[in-house]
Amino acid sequence: MEEKMAEQLIKPVFALASNVTSSLGMNTENHWQAILRKQSGISQYEDLHFSEKSFWASKIDPTKWQLIHAQTQNGVLLSPFEQMAVFSAKEALGNLEEPLDFKKTVFILSSTKGNIEWLYEKEDDRLLLSTSAALISKQLGIDHLPIIVSHACVSGVIATLYALRLLQSGKYENAIITGADRFTKFVLNGFQSFQAIAEAPCKPFDKNRAGINLGEAAATLILSSNKTHHPLAQLVSGATSNDANHISGPSRTGEELAMAINKTIREARISAHEIDLVSAHGTATLYNDEMESKAFTLAGVASASIHSLKGYIGHTLGAAGIAETALLIEALRNQQLIPSIGFEEPGVSCEINVTKNTSSKLLTYALKTASGFGGCNAATVWKACN
Repeated sequence: MEEKMAEQLIKPVFALASNVTSSLGMNTENHWQAILRKQSGISQYEDLHFSEKSFWASKIDPTKWQLIHAQTQNGVLLSPFEQMAVFSAKEALGNLEEPLDFKKTVFILSSTKGNIEWLYEKEDDRLLLSTSAALISKQLGIDHLPIIVSHACVSGVIATLYALRLLQSGKYENAIITGADRFTKFVLNGFQSFQAIAEAPCKPFDKNRAGINLGEAAATLILSSNKTHHPLAQLVSGATSNDANHISGPSRTGEELAMAINKTIREARISAHEIDLVSAHGTATLYNDEMESKAFTLAGVASASIHSLKGYIGHTLGAAGIAETALLIEALRNQQLIPSIGFEEPGVSCEINVTKNTSSKLLTYALKTASGFGGCNAATVWKACN
C-alpha cells in the first residue's frame, strides 16, 4: 500500500521543447530533416590552428556563428561557449506553447570542457563552469542557483536524469537543460594522443570503424511536470553505473552498462522487449561499440532498432546526450527510425539490429544510453505521447 501511494506522489515528467544547434542547422527540425536525407555535418579540415595534419570533424560554420553572436550580444561579455549555450536555450524557450514560470524553474548546464580555449588567456575564475552557468542562467532570467553536470561523455544523459529526479520530487516544476562544448585544439589533441580520431567519416558499429569524429554543438531540452496540451514525449526513468575498469577504456564485458539499462527498464515498469528504439552512444571506436553490443545483448534490447548519431554531428561531448535525446524524441514523434550513417557491415561480436535506412515503425518506448571516460554509464527510457 505504501509503495503504491509513493508511486502516486511521483509526478510524471514531459519534454515540452528542444533545440539542437550544430553544423547541420540551428534548430531541431533542421537536424531531423538532415536525418531523413541521411546528410552528415562532418567535413574534412585543413587548419594549422587546430592540427598539423588534416582532420574530419563537425564544426559550426562562420555564417551560423555570426547569427549566434548577433542574437547573444546585449552588453555582457560572453565566451563563444556561453553564447552557443544561451542561443540554444533561448531557441528552445521560443518553441514553448506557454511561457515558463521561472520562479519554479531550474537551469542545468552540461559540459565537459566549457571555456577550455581561454586557458592561460583569462583569469582562472573566468574559466570555471560555475561562472559560465551563472552567466547563462542570468541571460535566461532564472534566479535559482544553476546546477552543473560535468561527467565526461555521459554528462548530457545524467543532466537529464538529474532533472527528472528534481521534478519528480516537486522541488521544481520545470528544468532547462543545456549541453554545449566547442571544438578546440585542446580536445582534438587529447583524442589524437589516444589515437582515437578517425581519418575519415566515422562508422559506428561497422566492421571498418576506425575511431571518432569530434563535433561542436549546443542542445537544450525543456522538461516539466506541468503537462501541456502537446508534450513532445515523456521521460519515464533513468539510471547510472560504473565499470570500475579503466580511466579511459570501457568494460570488456558490457555488464555494467547492462546494469544501468536493466535498472532503467525495471523503473519504467516495462520489459526489455518493449523497447522499440535505442539511441546508442556509438562512438565508432573499437572498444566502445563492442562493449555496447555486449551490453545490449545482456540487457535483452539487441533486437530493438539501434542507431548512433555520431555519423551526423560527430561526438559533441557535453552536448551529445542532450542533442541525441532531442532527436530520439523526434523519432518517437514522427514514428520513424533513424539510420546510422556509415554502417555497412556488422563489426561487433554480438548480433545487434543497427538501422541502415529511414522507415516508419510503431514506436512506444525508446532507450538512450551513454558511456564515458572513467567507466561511467547512463541510460534513460522515453515514452511516446499520442
